[in-house]
Amino acid sequence: MQALKIYQSLWAMALRQPGLPERSDKESFKMIADAGFHGVCLDPAVHEIQDCLAKQPLFEEHGLACLINSFPKTDDDLRALLVLSKELGSPVMNVIGVTYPLTAKEAAPTVRRWLDISDEVGVPILFETHRDCITNDMFFTLELLERVPEMRLCADFSHYAVNRELAMPVDAFWDELFDRLIKRSDSFQGRIASHEQIQVPIGFAQHQVYVEQFKNWWHSGMRQWSQRSAEDAELIFLCELGPPPYAITGADGVELSDRFEESLIIKSWIEEIWADVMSLRLRSSEDT
Repeated sequence: MQALKIYQSLWAMALRQPGLPERSDKESFKMIADAGFHGVCLDPAVHEIQDCLAKQPLFEEHGLACLINSFPKTDDDLRALLVLSKELGSPVMNVIGVTYPLTAKEAAPTVRRWLDISDEVGVPILFETHRDCITNDMFFTLELLERVPEMRLCADFSHYAVNRELAMPVDAFWDELFDRLIKRSDSFQGRIASHEQIQVPIGFAQHQVYVEQFKNWWHSGMRQWSQRSAEDAELIFLCELGPPPYAITGADGVELSDRFEESLIIKSWIEEIWADVMSLRLRSSEDT
């Protein structure tokens, strides 16, 4: 039976609030485990590998799985981060490639080479839809997907909502383009963006049009993933509400909402969407 695994980002546990001490990793891991998340995501560049390895006892202590979001600049970086992912048991490694080819034609050889290195090490990679990296621009990424048919994505659509100043409601033109991305996406990340802000508080009335759009993307993505995936496949969803300056603050530097509480709300939304997707899958199997 297909399964959903929801992770929480350790980066998202950072407070960065005036006058407040930071949580320790131990405190963060306990909060994540107590909230019922399946695992914790780490976000290393290559110089942070040893720090990540030092957290292994915390994963074991709390019975949490590890997921890696990586920031490689070179082939050697990628290989070292894949080895880290393998050692920590990450089922897949999300890649935010810190390299800036000007055209999809120039980018394609890097993507193919990195896929080959992934095969050699034995850890699958997904290229995250993310600003300030090889997938910075939505249109560039769509062309890159055409040039490299084996390229698969980790979909964080907050970056493209901002990247394309995506006004709501989304029309048929944008629906078709996002559906092309969804068809190539094998995991999803949770953050609500507007067309001008990368991360907005999810409870404010003025943000509900964005909340509903992201829920629709997640439902479509999870449904399509389920339809094309094996019966025993596992879908990864990552809650990733970043600290300031991702999170909006007032003049006093204090955030406008509680990000950890919001991550629990997003987690509950995803569980509800998953239940609906599984119900649709069951009804479809019964009809056939």
